Amino acid sequence: MIVTLRELAPEDAGALLSLQHRLDQETAYMMLAPGERKSEIQQVEEMIASFAKADTSILIGAEAGGELAGYLSVRGGSFSRNKHSAYIVIGILKQYQGMGIGNGLFIEMDRWAKASGIVRLELTVMIHNERAVALYTRQGFDIEGVKKKSLLVNGEWVDEYYMSKLFTPALI
Repeated sequence: MIVTLRELAPEDAGALLSLQHRLDQETAYMMLAPGERKSEIQQVEEMIASFAKADTSILIGAEAGGELAGYLSVRGGSFSRNKHSAYIVIGILKQYQGMGIGNGLFIEMDRWAKASGIVRLELTVMIHNERAVALYTRQGFDIEGVKKKSLLVNGEWVDEYYMSKLFTPALI
């Protein structure tokens, strides 16, 4: 199957919102539970446009099988003290996992981050999400710490790892 990776544009809002709703339904690893996502297409269009305008942010989509199969968002800081740092979120539909899409999204993200002057990438991941932890570790992320009782999922407390990846800055 051919997978295309590209920066998302406001006209992708419907596909992204549909993907996010599907991810909310099929996994408990994303932040929102089924039915919690209240975004409308106009809000998603505005969010995508805000990513495009920001020098320290990008929203990358992965298309496969004629649909948006996954995405990776990188939201960077907007102040002098944190514009070198960005927080990432990734989501890939189950039917497309294990096909190298996550790896491809991270390669694109790293290329963009280095060109954009990002020095620090960070994320949180539920400790029991072993597949994601393995992906992030393979991609060069290190565990910095544990956020105890970080989330309440299906009535159970869930701890999260705080992970980061650092690049050597070109200029300080």
